[in-house]
Amino acid sequence: MDTHSPVGAGSLSSAPVSRRLVLGSAAAAVVTSAISLSSPGAALASTLTAAGAERRSPRIPLPDGIRPEGITSGPGTRFYVGSLADGRIVTGDVRAGGTTVLLPGATGRNLRGLYWDRRTNLVWAVGNVGEVGHVWAVDGDTGAVAGDTVIDGAVFLNDLVVTRDAVYVTDSNVDRLAVIRLTRRGTPSGAPVRFLRLRGAWPAGDGSEINANGIRELPGGDLVLNNSRVGGLWQVDPSTGRTREIPVAGGPGIVAGDGLEIRGTTLYVVRGSDDASVAVVRLQPTASGWTARWLRALRSDDLSVPSTATLVGSNLFAVNARFGVPSPDTAPYWVTRLKAV
Repeated sequence: MDTHSPVGAGSLSSAPVSRRLVLGSAAAAVVTSAISLSSPGAALASTLTAAGAERRSPRIPLPDGIRPEGITSGPGTRFYVGSLADGRIVTGDVRAGGTTVLLPGATGRNLRGLYWDRRTNLVWAVGNVGEVGHVWAVDGDTGAVAGDTVIDGAVFLNDLVVTRDAVYVTDSNVDRLAVIRLTRRGTPSGAPVRFLRLRGAWPAGDGSEINANGIRELPGGDLVLNNSRVGGLWQVDPSTGRTREIPVAGGPGIVAGDGLEIRGTTLYVVRGSDDASVAVVRLQPTASGWTARWLRALRSDDLSVPSTATLVGSNLFAVNARFGVPSPDTAPYWVTRLKAV
């Protein structure tokens, strides 16, 4: 089942484990002209493993030193992983294992959240070039860049979700969402970026810590965020930015969180309750808004500080960012297969 049709940093500090690349604002034109993303980037370099070797393994190897952060999937069993090290995107098949380069890396570029849209076969990627925040739309077959949107005033663009008519992007040091409007076909419209201030019950920060992190669309059209600083799940009205906390009954609660993934009313919160698991909650609608019930935590000895996850069939695939690992630019990295709920 495709979980990405409409209805995912940087620092290696280890205490606490989080995405903590601190970026300052800069004029967009300064860096945009310095680094081009126009290369088609069709499978140039590969690190293919033997076909079928990973079918019996919980682990899909990634290139050493890639420093992965975001993962997405589609169509079928294809997956994509982005790099904090050099902004490349690699792709592979969860059944066969191995990866090839879709989008080559570029000096100064970092990628975090990824999201594949089935309507267009575009892989949307959020990150930065130097200190300038960008959102890119990359062809999932050729690696050609179909869109490059500069987000003025961005500090730490972190994750994103694609809905029927817009792309919503979290900026973890700024209490707002960047909104990129789409055409009816789901392609970049070229319209100016709109900003949606998070209001209501949202626990605003002082700009020094990670707040809004993962983001997904709820059934019915509202958005769900987690907050890495104070924990919790938050329902957001995408037209007004008004938020309310989604109460979670049972379990240890959601005390932190990185990437989110959703299928129906089952929500997966990467590192929602600790640094070595994926928390799973069941969402329930009420007259006043969504509530949630704790189901379980997905664990594996193969997890090593996961950051984001994607659903493919009956499995959840979590990419291990390994924040805090010694020698990150040469360390091994991998994706861990978990049984979905």
